[in-house]
Amino acid sequence: MRYFIELSYKGTQYHGWQIQPDTSSVQEKINQCLSTILQEEIQIVGAGRTDAGVHASFMTAHFDTERELGSEYVYKFNAVLPNDIVISSLYKVANDKHARFDAVSRSYEYKIWLGRNPFLLETTWQLHQQVLDVAKMNEAAKILLEYSGFECFSKTKTDVKTFHCDVTKAKWIQNENELTFYISANRFLRNMVRAIVGTLIEVGQGKRTVEDFRKVIESKKRSEAGWSVPAQGLFLTAVEY
Repeated sequence: MRYFIELSYKGTQYHGWQIQPDTSSVQEKINQCLSTILQEEIQIVGAGRTDAGVHASFMTAHFDTERELGSEYVYKFNAVLPNDIVISSLYKVANDKHARFDAVSRSYEYKIWLGRNPFLLETTWQLHQQVLDVAKMNEAAKILLEYSGFECFSKTKTDVKTFHCDVTKAKWIQNENELTFYISANRFLRNMVRAIVGTLIEVGQGKRTVEDFRKVIESKKRSEAGWSVPAQGLFLTAVEY
Protein backbone atom coordinates (compact mmCIF):
# COMPACT_ATOMS: atom_id res chain seq x y z
CA MET A 1 0.00 0.00 0.00
CA ARG A 2 1.21 3.50 -0.79
CA TYR A 3 0.88 6.47 1.55
CA PHE A 4 1.53 10.17 1.20
CA ILE A 5 2.81 12.30 4.06
CA GLU A 6 2.72 16.07 4.28
CA LEU A 7 5.51 17.56 6.36
CA SER A 8 7.60 20.60 7.18
CA TYR A 9 11.17 20.99 8.31
CA LYS A 10 13.79 23.52 9.28
CA GLY A 11 16.79 22.70 7.14
CA THR A 12 19.49 24.42 9.17
CA GLN A 13 21.00 21.24 10.61
CA TYR A 14 20.74 19.13 7.45
CA HIS A 15 22.77 18.74 4.30
CA GLY A 16 19.64 19.00 2.21
CA TRP A 17 16.73 16.64 1.64
CA GLN A 18 18.46 13.82 -0.20
CA ILE A 19 20.41 11.04 1.50
CA GLN A 20 24.17 11.49 1.11
CA PRO A 21 27.09 9.52 2.56
CA ASP A 22 28.62 10.67 5.85
CA THR A 23 26.22 13.56 6.42
CA SER A 24 22.76 14.15 7.88
CA SER A 25 19.73 14.64 5.62
CA VAL A 26 15.98 15.07 6.09
CA GLN A 27 15.19 12.00 3.99
CA GLU A 28 17.53 9.87 6.10
CA LYS A 29 15.91 10.94 9.38
CA ILE A 30 12.40 10.16 8.10
CA ASN A 31 13.48 6.79 6.68
CA GLN A 32 14.97 5.85 10.05
CA CYS A 33 11.85 6.97 11.92
CA LEU A 34 9.33 5.16 9.72
CA SER A 35 11.44 2.00 9.55
CA THR A 36 11.66 1.93 13.35
CA ILE A 37 7.94 2.47 13.92
CA LEU A 38 6.72 0.14 11.16
CA GLN A 39 9.37 -2.55 11.73
CA GLU A 40 10.21 -2.81 8.03
CA GLU A 41 12.60 -1.11 5.63
CA ILE A 42 11.01 2.15 4.46
CA GLN A 43 12.37 4.38 1.70
CA ILE A 44 10.47 7.63 1.19
CA VAL A 45 10.37 9.56 -2.08
CA GLY A 46 10.01 13.32 -1.82
CA ALA A 47 8.32 15.79 -4.14
CA GLY A 48 11.66 17.50 -4.67
CA ARG A 49 15.17 17.97 -3.33
CA THR A 50 16.10 20.97 -1.24
CA ASP A 51 19.75 21.95 -0.80
CA ALA A 52 21.71 22.20 2.44
CA GLY A 53 20.21 24.75 4.82
CA VAL A 54 16.99 25.21 2.80
CA HIS A 55 13.67 24.82 4.64
CA ALA A 56 10.22 23.52 3.74
CA SER A 57 7.02 24.85 5.26
CA PHE A 58 5.24 22.28 3.08
CA MET A 59 6.65 19.14 1.48
CA THR A 60 5.07 15.88 0.32
CA ALA A 61 6.56 12.42 0.10
CA HIS A 62 5.34 8.86 -0.48
CA PHE A 63 6.31 5.45 0.84
CA ASP A 64 5.11 1.85 0.56
CA THR A 65 4.29 -0.46 3.45
CA GLU A 66 2.60 -3.78 4.14
CA ARG A 67 0.60 -2.23 6.97
CA GLU A 68 -2.75 -0.50 7.10
CA LEU A 69 -2.04 2.89 8.68
CA GLY A 70 -4.44 5.24 10.42
CA SER A 71 -4.07 8.89 11.37
CA GLU A 72 -2.73 7.90 14.81
CA TYR A 73 0.59 7.15 13.12
CA VAL A 74 1.18 10.86 12.61
CA TYR A 75 1.59 11.16 16.38
CA LYS A 76 3.77 8.04 16.52
CA PHE A 77 6.09 9.30 13.78
CA ASN A 78 6.45 12.77 15.32
CA ALA A 79 7.31 11.23 18.69
CA VAL A 80 10.44 9.73 17.13
CA LEU A 81 11.39 12.40 14.59
CA PRO A 82 13.75 15.27 15.53
CA ASN A 83 11.94 18.44 16.64
CA ASP A 84 12.89 20.27 13.43
CA ILE A 85 10.97 17.77 11.22
CA VAL A 86 7.18 17.53 11.62
CA ILE A 87 4.68 15.33 9.76
CA SER A 88 1.26 17.01 9.60
CA SER A 89 -0.81 14.40 7.76
CA LEU A 90 -0.79 10.85 6.41
CA TYR A 91 -3.17 9.39 3.84
CA LYS A 92 -3.46 6.39 1.57
CA VAL A 93 -3.21 6.90 -2.20
CA ALA A 94 -3.31 4.78 -5.35
CA ASN A 95 -0.29 2.51 -5.69
CA ASP A 96 0.91 4.37 -8.79
CA LYS A 97 0.65 7.86 -7.24
CA HIS A 98 4.13 9.44 -7.21
CA ALA A 99 5.13 12.35 -4.97
CA ARG A 100 7.68 13.70 -7.43
CA PHE A 101 6.55 12.77 -10.93
CA ASP A 102 2.85 13.53 -10.42
CA ALA A 103 3.45 17.03 -9.05
CA VAL A 104 2.37 19.73 -11.51
CA SER A 105 3.48 22.81 -9.59
CA ARG A 106 5.89 23.80 -6.84
CA SER A 107 6.20 27.10 -5.01
CA TYR A 108 9.07 28.69 -3.15
CA GLU A 109 9.51 31.80 -1.04
CA TYR A 110 12.78 33.62 -0.39
CA LYS A 111 12.75 35.75 2.75
CA ILE A 112 14.95 38.80 3.27
CA TRP A 113 15.09 40.88 6.45
CA LEU A 114 16.07 44.49 5.82
CA GLY A 115 18.14 45.22 8.90
CA ARG A 116 19.19 43.06 11.84
CA ASN A 117 17.05 40.55 13.71
CA PRO A 118 18.85 38.00 15.92
CA PHE A 119 15.76 35.76 16.06
CA LEU A 120 15.61 35.31 12.28
CA LEU A 121 19.26 34.55 11.52
CA GLU A 122 18.53 30.97 10.42
CA THR A 123 15.37 31.68 8.41
CA THR A 124 16.11 34.93 6.54
CA TRP A 125 18.94 36.55 4.65
CA GLN A 126 19.63 39.79 6.49
CA LEU A 127 20.65 42.86 4.50
CA HIS A 128 22.00 45.75 6.52
CA GLN A 129 21.71 49.36 5.34
CA GLN A 130 20.38 48.36 1.93
CA VAL A 131 18.02 50.47 -0.16
CA LEU A 132 16.37 48.33 -2.83
CA ASP A 133 14.13 49.45 -5.69
CA VAL A 134 11.41 46.81 -5.23
CA ALA A 135 9.36 48.20 -8.12
CA LYS A 136 12.27 47.60 -10.52
CA MET A 137 12.79 44.13 -9.05
CA ASN A 138 9.14 43.30 -9.73
CA GLU A 139 9.39 44.70 -13.26
CA ALA A 140 12.33 42.39 -13.92
CA ALA A 141 10.68 39.42 -12.20
CA LYS A 142 7.73 39.60 -14.61
CA ILE A 143 10.14 38.85 -17.45
CA LEU A 144 10.57 35.32 -16.07
CA LEU A 145 7.02 34.52 -17.21
CA GLU A 146 7.96 35.29 -20.82
CA TYR A 147 10.64 32.59 -21.06
CA SER A 148 10.93 28.84 -20.54
CA GLY A 149 14.69 28.21 -20.79
CA PHE A 150 16.61 29.04 -17.61
CA GLU A 151 20.07 27.59 -18.12
CA CYS A 152 21.55 30.86 -16.86
CA PHE A 153 20.13 30.22 -13.38
CA SER A 154 21.15 26.55 -13.11
CA LYS A 155 24.20 25.02 -11.47
CA THR A 156 26.77 24.46 -14.19
CA LYS A 157 27.50 20.83 -13.32
CA THR A 158 24.11 19.14 -13.48
CA ASP A 159 22.73 16.08 -15.24
CA VAL A 160 19.29 17.45 -16.16
CA LYS A 161 18.00 16.67 -19.65
CA THR A 162 16.30 20.03 -20.11
CA PHE A 163 16.47 23.54 -18.69
CA HIS A 164 12.81 24.13 -19.55
CA CYS A 165 10.61 25.42 -16.70
CA ASP A 166 7.17 27.04 -16.89
CA VAL A 167 7.19 29.88 -14.38
CA THR A 168 3.65 30.94 -13.47
CA LYS A 169 4.35 33.40 -10.65
CA ALA A 170 7.28 35.64 -9.75
CA LYS A 171 6.67 38.56 -7.41
CA TRP A 172 8.24 40.54 -4.57
CA ILE A 173 6.15 41.75 -1.62
CA GLN A 174 7.51 44.00 1.11
CA ASN A 175 5.91 44.19 4.55
CA GLU A 176 7.90 46.71 6.56
CA ASN A 177 11.32 45.08 7.12
CA GLU A 178 10.39 41.74 5.57
CA LEU A 179 10.90 41.40 1.82
CA THR A 180 9.70 38.12 0.28
CA PHE A 181 10.08 36.75 -3.24
CA TYR A 182 7.30 34.38 -4.34
CA ILE A 183 7.84 32.06 -7.29
CA SER A 184 5.88 29.10 -8.72
CA ALA A 185 6.70 26.77 -11.62
CA ASN A 186 6.09 23.24 -12.82
CA ARG A 187 9.72 22.39 -11.96
CA PHE A 188 12.91 24.07 -10.80
CA LEU A 189 16.57 23.60 -11.65
CA ARG A 190 19.24 23.16 -8.99
CA ASN A 191 20.04 26.51 -7.36
CA MET A 192 17.57 28.26 -9.69
CA VAL A 193 15.62 30.30 -7.14
CA ARG A 194 18.70 31.49 -5.27
CA ALA A 195 20.38 32.56 -8.52
CA ILE A 196 17.25 34.40 -9.66
CA VAL A 197 17.02 36.22 -6.33
CA GLY A 198 20.69 37.18 -6.44
CA THR A 199 20.29 38.64 -9.92
CA LEU A 200 17.09 40.51 -9.03
CA ILE A 201 18.78 41.99 -5.96
CA GLU A 202 21.39 43.49 -8.28
CA VAL A 203 18.53 45.09 -10.24
CA GLY A 204 17.19 46.51 -6.97
CA GLN A 205 20.63 47.86 -6.09
CA GLY A 206 20.92 49.59 -9.46
CA LYS A 207 23.81 47.39 -10.57
CA ARG A 208 21.72 46.00 -13.45
CA THR A 209 18.81 47.36 -15.45
CA VAL A 210 15.57 45.55 -16.14
CA GLU A 211 16.72 45.03 -19.71
CA ASP A 212 20.00 43.59 -18.40
CA PHE A 213 17.94 40.94 -16.59
CA ARG A 214 16.32 39.94 -19.89
CA LYS A 215 19.75 39.69 -21.52
CA VAL A 216 20.92 37.37 -18.73
CA ILE A 217 18.10 34.92 -19.51
CA GLU A 218 18.76 35.09 -23.24
CA SER A 219 22.50 34.52 -22.73
CA LYS A 220 21.88 31.02 -21.30
CA LYS A 221 25.14 31.42 -19.37
CA ARG A 222 25.38 31.04 -15.59
CA SER A 223 28.37 33.39 -15.61
CA GLU A 224 26.11 36.23 -16.79
CA ALA A 225 23.68 35.94 -13.84
CA GLY A 226 24.16 37.20 -10.31
CA TRP A 227 25.48 35.30 -7.34
CA SER A 228 23.54 32.66 -5.46
CA VAL A 229 22.03 34.10 -2.28
CA PRO A 230 22.40 32.22 1.05
CA ALA A 231 20.32 29.10 1.65
CA GLN A 232 18.70 30.07 4.94
CA GLY A 233 16.16 32.44 3.36
CA LEU A 234 14.67 29.81 1.01
CA PHE A 235 11.49 27.84 1.76
CA LEU A 236 9.58 25.27 -0.27
CA THR A 237 5.98 26.31 0.47
CA ALA A 238 3.63 24.32 -1.79
CA VAL A 239 3.39 21.25 -4.00
CA GLU A 240 0.33 20.78 -6.18
CA TYR A 241 -0.99 17.68 -7.97
